[in-house]
Amino acid sequence: MYNFSHKCCHLMHCTRQTQRAAPRLWVTPAQQRWASSLPMNTVVLFVPQQEAWVVERMGRFHRILEPGLNFLIPILDRVRYVQSLKEIVIDVPEQSAVSLDNVTLQIDGVLYLRILDPFKASYGVEEPEYAVTQLAQTTMRSELGKLTLDKVFRERESLNSNIVHSINQASDEWGIRCLRYEIKDIHVPPRVKESMQMQVEAERKKRATVLDSEGMREAAINVAEGQKRAQILASEGEKAEQINKAAGEAQAVLARAEAKAKAICMLSDALTQQNGDAAASLSVAEQYVSAFSKLAKESNTILLPSNTGDISGMITQAMTIYSTMAKKGPKVPEAAQLKSEDHANQSSQ
Repeated sequence: MYNFSHKCCHLMHCTRQTQRAAPRLWVTPAQQRWASSLPMNTVVLFVPQQEAWVVERMGRFHRILEPGLNFLIPILDRVRYVQSLKEIVIDVPEQSAVSLDNVTLQIDGVLYLRILDPFKASYGVEEPEYAVTQLAQTTMRSELGKLTLDKVFRERESLNSNIVHSINQASDEWGIRCLRYEIKDIHVPPRVKESMQMQVEAERKKRATVLDSEGMREAAINVAEGQKRAQILASEGEKAEQINKAAGEAQAVLARAEAKAKAICMLSDALTQQNGDAAASLSVAEQYVSAFSKLAKESNTILLPSNTGDISGMITQAMTIYSTMAKKGPKVPEAAQLKSEDHANQSSQ
């Protein structure tokens, strides 16, 4: 009876100590969160989903309880660690880092991780979340030291992936997998921020100047092309005008030549007819008299023959010139002579 009561008292004392030590606080510079309380060994245990309970038998690792119904031996078995298998979000506190171009930055981030092996997370490292947080801070400082200030803002995605890769290389021994790391804010010194703002304004002015110059260049090119096309069209129009004018003049010359040829033919036909010489003498006399009448109108100097009063002599002289030119001129074709003779015979009959 004494032994049984002694054992009961000892069991109650151990239970009270376990209950006192159950709420374990993980204190980290990043945050404070309560871990799941350690359950008592009540022989029959129900493990929640997405949790892993690490059981020790007589102080040595025994097994990991799966979600659902589980049985333990009192006194011998004890739940030593409770690990959550859910994805854990840890706020990495703000810290200072120096970039490759010696600019001090204040940067913070968010870390997403998950426990893959409860055994390694329990026995591989003390306070695994705190260890991962410190590893993330040191890795972030080392990665920022490899980049300049401009590349830090442009290559945030590559920076995040490099930090995740570096964390996973060290956290594999702890049974923890870093899923992703995101940089929240990057704070630069005020003077550097002002210089960056001035640089942005200068870049915008540069772009505006380049755009204005490109617009002026395109406008000048368009004007030059317009003038070129206008000159080409004007030259083509002038060329077409000259061609049309030349064609018109050629047609006019041909028309005048054809008219003159027809007039000569008609005149030659008329001269072969009866009394043609008399008509020609009359025409020459009229033109001779008309020429003398125009001399006084066109010039003050007049050259007159000595016998201007003898009209009949002047006409005779003109007819003599005509007869001389007629004798020296080309002979009338035989067909024209035959035609004139037939015409004379018909008139005599």
